[in-house]
Amino acid sequence: MSWEANIRKADPYTPGEQPGIDGIIKLNTNENPYPPPPQVLAAIAGIRPEEYSLYPDPDAGVLRQSLASYHGVEKEQVFVGVGSDDVLALAFLTFFNSPQPILFPDITYSFYDVWANLYRIPFVTKPLRDDFTIDPADYMGNNGGIIFPNPNAPTGLLLEPGAVEEILRANPDAVVIVDEAYIDFCPTGKSVLPLIGDYENLLVVRTFSKSRSLAGLRIGYALGSKRLIGCLQNVKFSFNSYTMDLPSLRGGVASIHEDAYFRETLEKVIVTREWTKKELEKLGFVCTDSQSNFLFAHHAHIPAVELFAMLKEAGIYVRYFAKPRIEQYLRITVGTQAQMEALVDCLRSLVKQ
Repeated sequence: MSWEANIRKADPYTPGEQPGIDGIIKLNTNENPYPPPPQVLAAIAGIRPEEYSLYPDPDAGVLRQSLASYHGVEKEQVFVGVGSDDVLALAFLTFFNSPQPILFPDITYSFYDVWANLYRIPFVTKPLRDDFTIDPADYMGNNGGIIFPNPNAPTGLLLEPGAVEEILRANPDAVVIVDEAYIDFCPTGKSVLPLIGDYENLLVVRTFSKSRSLAGLRIGYALGSKRLIGCLQNVKFSFNSYTMDLPSLRGGVASIHEDAYFRETLEKVIVTREWTKKELEKLGFVCTDSQSNFLFAHHAHIPAVELFAMLKEAGIYVRYFAKPRIEQYLRITVGTQAQMEALVDCLRSLVKQ
């Protein structure tokens, strides 16, 4: 028997292209176009040389306490990891251990089926409605767990908290994970975080990569009941005790303390998003009502794959998914106002050709 017969095979997630080319406009990986606050950089620069020879705090206690205080929960209700992908991967490993299939949308974050296949978790995808919204009724049968982003990706559409609560009420015996990577770009009051006190089986996952301009540090976290977080901690410490490095711990705490800067950059992204949406619609695009830091749009007459190629040739990178139902759409990260004006100008010239 070949040694290859015992290897775990995997079809990996394909991230957005990272071209490393000067002068391009990069709108394909939903990064924040604004830098983190100076206090974050100062906190990292303030790490003493001798500190780097020591292991970081395996409990990430200061960061967890800072997040707990910020969100009005207890430290034991907070879990942190190396970006939200790390948190979600550990959540799959921890909570989805049933012979019943887990449920998630057919159009959603494409890492979910990767993790399910890697861990050999049975799953069923539930088709979004024709308007790309989630139907809560699809998540009310027997299952081994539920996960979906809110707002969803790549559609950018939000499921209202009341509808999420319908799903929670119907699934008291399954863990429900709501991936709120983009929730900060929504109006206030749309997060389901207040529900963790009422539903012990609800896990809310967030990231510093989008709204907090720290994709390069890799900080993600989860909030939930003490029992839920305790289970996640046990798996983490059975896997790798020292997941969070020192710059991430220090930088993350500094970021939490700079709320005014955080709110300011959020508002810039939201204003630019809405401006860009209106300009795209003038050019014949149809956009979803995205509540994230990206737009999901298709043109009435020009195939998305052609627009994708033409934009790339012009030095503007957006994301194209060659998948059923969305093969005519582009996902466009919201950059600075100047970057989005350049995008619109380029598209205007392409549409006129």
